[in-house]
Amino acid sequence: MRKAAGSLLSGALRSRGVSAARPAFAGTGLSFSEHGPVCHCSGCTLPKSHGNFCGCVSCSRQLSGTSSARNYSSAANRGVIYMGPGVVEVKPIDFPKLELDSTSSPVASERQKRKCNHGVILKVTTTNICGSDQHMVRGRTSLPGGHMVLGHEITGEVVECGDDVEYIKKGDLCSVPFNIACGRCPACKRGDTGICLNVNPARPGAAYGYVDMGGWIGGQAEYVMVPYADFNLLKFPDKAQAIEKIKDLTLLSDIFPTGYHGAVTAGVKPGSTVYIAGAGPVGLASAASAHLLGAAVVIVGDMIPERLAQAKSFGCEVVDISKGPVADQIAEILGVPEVDAAVDCVGFEARGSGANSAGEVPAQVLNDCMTVTRSGGNIGIPGLYVTEDPGAVDDAAKFGNLSMRLGLGWSKSSNFATGQCPVMKYHHNLMMAILYDKCKIADAVNVEMISLDGAPAGYKDFDKGAAKKFVIDPHNSSGLL
Repeated sequence: MRKAAGSLLSGALRSRGVSAARPAFAGTGLSFSEHGPVCHCSGCTLPKSHGNFCGCVSCSRQLSGTSSARNYSSAANRGVIYMGPGVVEVKPIDFPKLELDSTSSPVASERQKRKCNHGVILKVTTTNICGSDQHMVRGRTSLPGGHMVLGHEITGEVVECGDDVEYIKKGDLCSVPFNIACGRCPACKRGDTGICLNVNPARPGAAYGYVDMGGWIGGQAEYVMVPYADFNLLKFPDKAQAIEKIKDLTLLSDIFPTGYHGAVTAGVKPGSTVYIAGAGPVGLASAASAHLLGAAVVIVGDMIPERLAQAKSFGCEVVDISKGPVADQIAEILGVPEVDAAVDCVGFEARGSGANSAGEVPAQVLNDCMTVTRSGGNIGIPGLYVTEDPGAVDDAAKFGNLSMRLGLGWSKSSNFATGQCPVMKYHHNLMMAILYDKCKIADAVNVEMISLDGAPAGYKDFDKGAAKKFVIDPHNSSGLL
């Protein structure tokens, strides 16, 4: 019977134009339809009911593990929503679909609508609170409250695959680069996935849950949709091993590659002396990356004692910017007031130094880096700078115009590297460094696991300068809550 049915199936697939009402083959008891013989479902709509020999496209995908039939369609979903300056709340949100419709966004530049058959839906394993999220939550961007689901640092298990997904399968545990990239445009083909040309109607580059970045729904939720899955996702080779190391691997979506990118673009190599501005999670990740790259001395600058202590915990020297000029303090450590390389991990909300440390001086870190980096040295700038800052200290800074000493940088032949980190350039190699215990990145940034309901408190603690990286585990997938 199997052999006969197989022959009938081949004939059925060649007979696309035959009426569905036509009797099939005498003596078989089979009817003939668009699904081929042996289809006994009610209405021929549910792939699992088509029988063992159904040759329809839906059933073929079901057998290969790439079904688009939703198993989670009735599942609830909740997410962390920015409500207004200083306020985030966990609220019910729609279960994700394999599409994007941001046409109702109050931010006009984000509005777009598209099918995402190339995407997957993830059950979120971990999703991290980032300093970039804090810029929005502090009201320092153009984002209005009440609609944005936050979160661009995502790790999750695939629960549904779109029809165009070939290689990622249901059940895969994957890291999601925060950059959304199509894999098709000239920028992506160059490896510049941070400035993909096809994912944001307003400008090159997109991200999950971030203002002016395409309207893509954020991942600080129980479930999230990820587009262009075959291109974007980094599948972990062993799920059980990945869960054991999830506190480290969750950092592959952003801050570990971003910190590493800052160090690489600053030219850090064996024997380098390095200044890292900022002891938040990205700064600490950059410091750990500098060690991984072989730096001789890594000096971290900040003004929060707990964060400086965290930097010291894994072998960094530190400077307290509230105590005076950075160059003077570097001279006390190295004997000279300059380093080979510098990394700005602070961005546009920079504080002044010494007596001015209580107030914002947006270009302070940029100017400090030019001052302390040797002539011909490199400055990596993964710290975020925005085109609009409604809370800026002056009118010029509200539009990203900062008082940089560019003449100083020019006279020293300084090299600058700016922009989003192209996560996919680094995440596989950094994953291997984690899996083979070459870098304890979770210890360096002091990961603390919290529940989804604990996210609002995590945001408040982070805003106060906690020396921690808050990682949300919505389903307690790690077993650490």
